[in-house]
Amino acid sequence: MYILHVSAECFPIAKVGGLADVVGALPKYQEAAGFTSKVIMPFYEKKFVTQYDPKTYTKGNLLLGLEQYYYEVLEYDKKILGFELFLVKIFGLTDKEEVYGYHYDVERFTAFQKVVADFILEQKVKPEIIHCHDHHTGLVPFFTANCYKYQALKDIPTILTIHNGQYQGNFGFDKMNYLPEFEANKKGILDWNGQINPLAVGIKSAWKITTVSTSYLEELQEKANGLEGLLKQEKEKSIGILNGIDDKLWNPKTDKYLKANFNSKKLTERNKNKEYLCKTYGFDPALPLISFIGRFVHEKGSDLLAETINYVFKELGLDVNIFILGSGDKQTENSLNEIKDTFSGKYNNYIGYNEELAHIVYGGSDFLLMPSRVEPCGLNQMYALRYGTIPIVSKVGGLIDTITDFDTNENGNGIVCFDINVHEIGFAIKRAVDVYQNTEFFDRKRAEIMDINNGWKKSAKEYIKMYQSLTLKLKS
Repeated sequence: MYILHVSAECFPIAKVGGLADVVGALPKYQEAAGFTSKVIMPFYEKKFVTQYDPKTYTKGNLLLGLEQYYYEVLEYDKKILGFELFLVKIFGLTDKEEVYGYHYDVERFTAFQKVVADFILEQKVKPEIIHCHDHHTGLVPFFTANCYKYQALKDIPTILTIHNGQYQGNFGFDKMNYLPEFEANKKGILDWNGQINPLAVGIKSAWKITTVSTSYLEELQEKANGLEGLLKQEKEKSIGILNGIDDKLWNPKTDKYLKANFNSKKLTERNKNKEYLCKTYGFDPALPLISFIGRFVHEKGSDLLAETINYVFKELGLDVNIFILGSGDKQTENSLNEIKDTFSGKYNNYIGYNEELAHIVYGGSDFLLMPSRVEPCGLNQMYALRYGTIPIVSKVGGLIDTITDFDTNENGNGIVCFDINVHEIGFAIKRAVDVYQNTEFFDRKRAEIMDINNGWKKSAKEYIKMYQSLTLKLKS
């Protein structure tokens, strides 16, 4: 079976969030299982494209409304990432550094999807499954099902995975001329509240909808930024499949970024990572180290961090180290920087994206804080478990499916915060300090959680099973 993944992100080419980690890992595991799995994504001016020399797979001209653009599809050898990769370079649109945030993102991603459909049409050996990821690819299932140009593709099953349903890519019908020609009676598929909503279009058009955890599938039917009714309507073709992690890349025994490698049987070496963080950021290594890693956006609860840190030190008077690694909302960045001097020696941060530092933080922290309001799956808590860092999480999405609270019988694998506010998060941090001080329990749990298997093998098998059900349906 040949599976083509269509995505806006893929690690290590371009990463903004967990989408990149998924698309960078799942195809590798599908290849290892004996399938052909490829990725096609936009070209960005990132470090990756300066390191390797691709072949030009195809090139051509693209009409987007009244504008014409020249494009090239660049092919990267399977040996580089473990799967074949194609980058779509549309001159004047995708040949930019950032993944998102341009005022012409609608044009960028619509053009990308048109090139993807042309690319599939031109392939001699066509994919048996087209697996689309998030709204940036939601128009592809509509193109293959309804546009005259792509009628030869209408029998290829399409899947749309929703990694984050809050972002939907809406744009007005004044840009409908960007789309390939289709039957007039299909216009209603594009319409959602008077706009073209690519995520809604994908949900309507794809053969199958998946979410990145079973709990998130349920949550979306109650809270999906206006798409709740549609997702309830399409629930018969929807399934939740929990993401996995790349357990070869995220392996404390071999991780090249760590200051010292370790495993669940050799935890003393782990201390060198904590010692490095404490020395670098001015912490007392005898105290518990609680870290946050992530984007500063409302759904991650990052707007509560500065106030929580104030509460932890001023109101609760806890002896604890807190470290923040992330970037995003400027107000959050400023509020976190403003309190550095106030709590010097107990709180510090790194504002920005730093992959190497992230690995060291997982390998050297005692606890990882995830006060998320929305967490479709969450990979950070799985990385934390793998590295012996106890997660402190809110009760949402994939966090429900992966983290259970320590109970009075000492079961569980983390600390669950049952509400998302400063006082509840502060109480969860106090619980973490208590756990840390119970040395026997803390050491035992740290070793236990490292042996939890959250690798991609199981999830990859579930995807393959779903693909096969769709191709068998075609044959019957």
